[in-house]
Amino acid sequence: MTLVKFNPEKKNSTLLPGFNDIFESVLGDTFFSDRRTNNIPAVNISESNEEYHIELAAPGLKKEDFKISLERDMLTISTEQRMENNVSEKTYNRREFSYSAFTRAFTLPESADVDNIQATYNDGLLKLTLPKKEEAKAVSRQISIS
Repeated sequence: MTLVKFNPEKKNSTLLPGFNDIFESVLGDTFFSDRRTNNIPAVNISESNEEYHIELAAPGLKKEDFKISLERDMLTISTEQRMENNVSEKTYNRREFSYSAFTRAFTLPESADVDNIQATYNDGLLKLTLPKKEEAKAVSRQISIS
């Protein structure tokens, strides 16, 4: 299984090369790199003889916030969350909106059984189980020495 990587250090990834350099020289390079990667949840990927496991840490969300899609061999997990404070009894001089979104993409191996993927979300942890196809399951046996 391959994680599609996000490279915040790549300088030529913008439409206008040098544009970010202006801001980075004023605000510092760490402001932008921390800001870009701050809302991307951590992922654990493991494998057993029977299946692959993906665990994504995303506390504070509901299972309805997630969108999990599969296109060919690309598994994409994304969410978009908007929170607005709609109290109309007060006059605000400043009103802040909370908005967060992320997308994580994984290239699945050919051995994954994409028709039987299961997902659960509990206590801030999204767990995906991807069974392996029968022909890809590791068969272990003892070999006797003659």
